[in-house]
Amino acid sequence: MNATSPTPEDASWPPIPTRLLVHALVRGDGTVDAGELYSVAGLLGMTDQQVRLCVKRLVKEGRFTHEGRGRKAVLRAAPDATGALDPDVDFVRHAYRQDRGLAPWDGVWRLFAFAVPESRRAARDALRDTLLHLGAAPLQGGLYTCANAITPLVEIRARELGVLSALTRLTSTDLRVGELTDPTALAAALWPLDEIAARHVRLADLARACLARLDAPEALTGPERLTMAARLAAAFTEAMEPDPLLPPELLPRPWIGAESRRLTAACWAALAEADGDPASGPRLFTLYEGVTDGFDE
Repeated sequence: MNATSPTPEDASWPPIPTRLLVHALVRGDGTVDAGELYSVAGLLGMTDQQVRLCVKRLVKEGRFTHEGRGRKAVLRAAPDATGALDPDVDFVRHAYRQDRGLAPWDGVWRLFAFAVPESRRAARDALRDTLLHLGAAPLQGGLYTCANAITPLVEIRARELGVLSALTRLTSTDLRVGELTDPTALAAALWPLDEIAARHVRLADLARACLARLDAPEALTGPERLTMAARLAAAFTEAMEPDPLLPPELLPRPWIGAESRRLTAACWAALAEADGDPASGPRLFTLYEGVTDGFDE
């Protein structure tokens, strides 16, 4: 890292939502120490009032309970809030399997079409959002395609929404869009790969800065490690949420997404080691245990 490269503490990194910070500091036992929360928030430039309002909203939503007052308080995650606190580990596991060449593309395009009436607009929008969240891309009105085997997940969601009868699904090995037939050309046309890559570049830059700081002679304090973890969590979420996780066969080589994930895995491992007691550290330090094996430097 050269002299002009930003450090993990640099304010030039994208801001972290207060809600994400609270989630990032949840420990293995489901608690958040308010003293740590306010300390890390201060290092990130957040005000105490900003944190208090966020905590109040989370408690009102039933995601946490609040015990004690001020910095001596403890937040406790509600039992049914786990899914909201933890990233999608299966999604992350699939990404790392792809990066390691363990999930090759079968050459099959999955296609989904639906025509849900306006009277079921909410269900129609929810089904569309599910397809987009799972990495599908629109081909034309009501028709989507995906390179990954997401059909069972789409069917489950359509059944939940009561619109399974309106969903048509099929597969193709010779998808054509206009003049395009080459799979890599189709992927470049259907998904915003430049925008996705730019997010991974930011994640990779932050991970490199974090690794350099972790390798420095001066050890990080507890709040500084937690601050670093929160920044990584925010950048990882920003990069991964819009990533359709296209098979490597459809992506430019080398693909920055694989590099950013490798560097991030190395950061999680280094932070967990520096923490000394993973069981008492943030859930993020151990969440990907067994998922990211082989990606530490």
